Amino acid sequence: SSGINAEYGGGGSNEISCAVAVSAAADKVPSIEQYAMRAFADALESVPMALAENSGFAPFATLAEVKSRQIKENNPRLGIDCMDNGENDMKEQHVIETLIGKKQQIMLATQLVRMILKIDDVRSPGEEE
Repeated sequence: SSGINAEYGGGGSNEISCAVAVSAAADKVPSIEQYAMRAFADALESVPMALAENSGFAPFATLAEVKSRQIKENNPRLGIDCMDNGENDMKEQHVIETLIGKKQQIMLATQLVRMILKIDDVRSPGEEE
């Protein structure tokens, strides 16, 4: 099903897929904005990195492997196999999350970062904390 109540794979699969898409879009941006886009992609990858680390896996190697497979197999459902079942396809593992929940999480995190940047921008250099 599609729409706002649609279910998508969990296990960091969405974040990896979005990070890949944002990085690809950043490659097409010639201005300095590409650095902000790459930082956003890196931030998205912190979710599957945390899942991998909390599951006892080497976070960088695990993320690199799943990301590479997502691109190679063109399968955005591949995520972190937290239970070590030998299956990275989150649909097969029945690990799901809703589109509205994920969208709200990303929007809230983005708003928080924008608020922090705005506060930092208002402070003068050398100003006391």
